[in-house]
Amino acid sequence: MGKGRLEAFSDGVIAIIITIMVLEMKVPQGATPAALLPVAPVFLSYVLSFVYVGIYWNNHHHLLQTAHKISGPMLWANLHLLFWLSLFPFATAWMGEHHDSAAPTALYGVVTLMAAVSYYLLQCAIIAADGAGSALRRALGRDWKGRLSPFLYAAGIVAAFRFTWLAQALYAFVALIWLVPDRRIENVLE
Repeated sequence: MGKGRLEAFSDGVIAIIITIMVLEMKVPQGATPAALLPVAPVFLSYVLSFVYVGIYWNNHHHLLQTAHKISGPMLWANLHLLFWLSLFPFATAWMGEHHDSAAPTALYGVVTLMAAVSYYLLQCAIIAADGAGSALRRALGRDWKGRLSPFLYAAGIVAAFRFTWLAQALYAFVALIWLVPDRRIENVLE
């Protein structure tokens, strides 16, 4: 199997995930600007999740640019990542509807944490398939964002049971640090 097929499948799944998230949003009950206030938490949860899914889509594209061959473990690691990304619509809707509750906020953190873990496993599978001279291995270097993010997600999960706002702020902070363009892979491929 070529990279193109894996990319096309993943792109399709990610497009469906984003579509499902937006379809979960309900129209405000009134026609005034004040009617938007009750749906603001749902909208903000959607924006956060859209950013996360967009970051994963972008970085997934860069990851696959480094791969020279597709292996069985890469296929399974990719499916593992897509599984956790596919839970974003559910976690987003639940946290948006119950933004001040611990369980939905903690579950959102679990989904983000597991997506990060599965992304790391996909990186490992690509590196293993390409061998010692892996372009991805050279590009990642110390990968401070990749190492810091799981700790912040875990801190958010714990914080959710006492301070939901802090957990949500940690999740948003992780998204913000990943929004800064990361040129490591592009630099290695040049």
